[in-house]
Amino acid sequence: MTEQPATDTSARPAADAVESALLPATHPLRDGRTSGSPLVLAARRRPVPHTPVWFMRQAGRSLPEYRKLREGVPMLESCFRTDLIVEITLQPVRRLGVDAAIFFSDIVVPLKAIGIDLDIVPGVGPVVAEPFRTMADVGRLRDLTAADVEPVLAAVAELSRELGGTPLIGFAGAPFTLASYLVEGGPSRDHAHTKALMYGAPDVWHALLERLSRVAGQFLRQQVLAGASAVQLFDSWVGALPSRDYREYVLPHSARALGAVADLGVPRIHFGVGTGELLADMRDAGADVVGVDFRVPLPEAGRRVGPDHALQGNLDPAALFAGPEAVDARVRQVLADAEGLPGHIFNLGHGVLPQTDPDVLRRVVDLVHESTAR
Repeated sequence: MTEQPATDTSARPAADAVESALLPATHPLRDGRTSGSPLVLAARRRPVPHTPVWFMRQAGRSLPEYRKLREGVPMLESCFRTDLIVEITLQPVRRLGVDAAIFFSDIVVPLKAIGIDLDIVPGVGPVVAEPFRTMADVGRLRDLTAADVEPVLAAVAELSRELGGTPLIGFAGAPFTLASYLVEGGPSRDHAHTKALMYGAPDVWHALLERLSRVAGQFLRQQVLAGASAVQLFDSWVGALPSRDYREYVLPHSARALGAVADLGVPRIHFGVGTGELLADMRDAGADVVGVDFRVPLPEAGRRVGPDHALQGNLDPAALFAGPEAVDARVRQVLADAEGLPGHIFNLGHGVLPQTDPDVLRRVVDLVHESTAR
C-alpha cells in the first residue's frame, strides 16, 4: 500500500484558512474580490448573507446558447479553445444568477494534454485507444506542465477578471475515476478490469494512481494560480468501492491530489457519486467541503462527516422535472435538512441533466436566495 502523504495541511479545515501569500497579488482571493463571497464563506463555515448555490454541469448541455455555440465543434476541441471555455463558463452565470462559475472542461483534459490517445465520443464518453493494464503502460504518463494546458489557464485567468466577485471553481478528475477510464478503455458499469488490476496487481495500481494524483494535483494548482478561488475534485465512479478498499487503494492518492493546493488556502470540495458510505473517508482525503449526492439526507451526511467540514448538495437532478410546486417543496426540504450544518452550499446531488429547463434552474437559484437571506 502506498503511504499516506505526510503533510498535515491536506486535512486542514477551511475555516482556519487564510489567503495564502503564495497566491499572486492580483488573485481574486488576495485582492478581496471573492474572499467575502457566499461560496467561499460557506466553504469556510463562516456566516453568509444567503446560502450559495451553483450546479454541477451548469455550464453546458442544458443551455440552448451552449448548444448553438458548440455546433460542429468536437467536445475536446472546445475544451482547449480559450474563447469557448470563457463564453461557455459565463453563460450560466449570466442566465441563472448562480454564486459561482465552474470552468467548462472535462476530467480527461489533462490526460489529453500530456499525450494520451483518447477522445470523447458522443453518446459514449471518454474512449482510450490503448487501455492501461501494465507497469509499462504507467510509463506513458508524464507530469503536467502549465505549457500543456496554456489555453485552459488563459481562460481561467480571463474568467477570474470577467467574473469580478463571483468565484471561479477549478476542477479535476480524481485518480480513481481517471484510472477507471484508462484501465477500462472507456465508461464501465462494473469496473471489472479496474478492480482486477487493483486487487491482482497492487504495485501497478498504486504506481498508476500515484502518477494520476500528480497530474490531477498539478492541474488543480495551475488553475488556482491562474485565478480559481476554489477547486472541486470529482470522483465519479469511486462509489463502486467499499470503505476498506477506498482507504487502502484510493485515499492516499486523492489526498495527494488535494494536498497539491493545501498551501494555497483555497476551499477544496470533494464529490463522488454513490459515495454515502465513503463520506468520512473522502473527508479524510483532505476535503474542506464534502459533496453529497441525492441518496443520503444532509443531516445523516453531516453526522458521518462531522462538524468541522461544510457540505455541498443535494437536490436530485430528476426532481427538476416534477413541476413548480414539487420543485419548490424539494428545494425547501434540502434547505430544511441543512439547518444547523456548520456550512452549506446548495447544489444538485449530481450534474444537470441535458433536458433540464434553464428557467427551472433559475427558479431554484432565486428560491434558495430568497429563503435563506439573512
